[in-house]
Amino acid sequence: MTRILDRRTLNRAALERQLLLERSAMPALEAVERLVAIQAQETNMPYIGLWTRLEGFRRDDLTSLLYDRSAVRSSILRGTQHMASAADYVWVRPLVQESLLRGRQAAFGSVSRDWDLESLAAEARRLLKGRTLTRPQLGRALAEIWPGRDPQVLGWSAQTLVSVVHPPPSGTWDTGGATPFALAEEWIGRPLAEESPDRLIRRYLAAFGPASVKDFQMWSGMRRMDAAFEELRPSLRTYRDEEGAELFDLPEMSLPDVGAPAPVRFLPAFDNLILAYADRRRMMTDEQRKAVCVGAITRPTLLVDGRVHGVWTLKHDRKAARAELTVDLFAPLEDEGPARDEAARLLAFAATDVDHALRIAPWDGMSPPALR
Repeated sequence: MTRILDRRTLNRAALERQLLLERSAMPALEAVERLVAIQAQETNMPYIGLWTRLEGFRRDDLTSLLYDRSAVRSSILRGTQHMASAADYVWVRPLVQESLLRGRQAAFGSVSRDWDLESLAAEARRLLKGRTLTRPQLGRALAEIWPGRDPQVLGWSAQTLVSVVHPPPSGTWDTGGATPFALAEEWIGRPLAEESPDRLIRRYLAAFGPASVKDFQMWSGMRRMDAAFEELRPSLRTYRDEEGAELFDLPEMSLPDVGAPAPVRFLPAFDNLILAYADRRRMMTDEQRKAVCVGAITRPTLLVDGRVHGVWTLKHDRKAARAELTVDLFAPLEDEGPARDEAARLLAFAATDVDHALRIAPWDGMSPPALR
């Protein structure tokens, strides 16, 4: 008989595999690979995402991986910016190429209806061969070849048509500016590799399982994955959730004790754990999801006992040498001590050599989202 997994079991499984039940001593590169890829839409997010998961993590631990090319930043899962190990990028990027093209078509299909995309990709590769160009520079260079076309659309299109990475210092702590492009194969020093979806499914389940086909599709941006899961079925373990949805897992992965304590954790904006499931009720209620996931934005979250309990913002005023962390709670905390202690650690990591301030307040939205 198929085992039914309640949400607390699924919650603890996700937290354990995401290194959130206790901080891990594993090296940063190993953690990046454990998580498959980490969100990097904003420059500081991957740093905070690793800090909250790893014991003794320092900013240089990740920055050095980008400079020595062990890790790369690029459009990967769901067509959004992620960091992945170079070893994983070369096979993950081709698997998600279709989802990147789908996103390009949705954004720019109407204005590029008559474009020869193969020619555009070939010219972009030629222009990037042996050098790095920012997206605006590449867009303008392509517009010289096709006068009258929008350089911005050309630059964004090239980013999806051609496998490019964004070399540092782009993507490093507190570093902004125009996004640089380098040909991925040149930067990494090895060719891209064709791989079946099976490998990505197994990696996903190891990091986020047990999970459904829809969950995997939401996380990866890939579609029509039912057949791939069916092929893998004999080698996977299956469960059901409380609503009867089928969940898959690797047979070697155990489920943690549901009574395992879950410490307070601060997750950055767009954290993979929040975006890894179509059904996110193992982490938050549907009401909370409306407050956390607003349009294309996913707010930074506070986890208490493993579940979303509020959102937070960090304002760093360098001129005033002051950083303020504001935590908006969906419900009062029985004991604010653990949250305050963890907040102090976050401030010490994210805002060094300035005065720190912490404000914990009730959620100021229209109504507090229900916790359960």
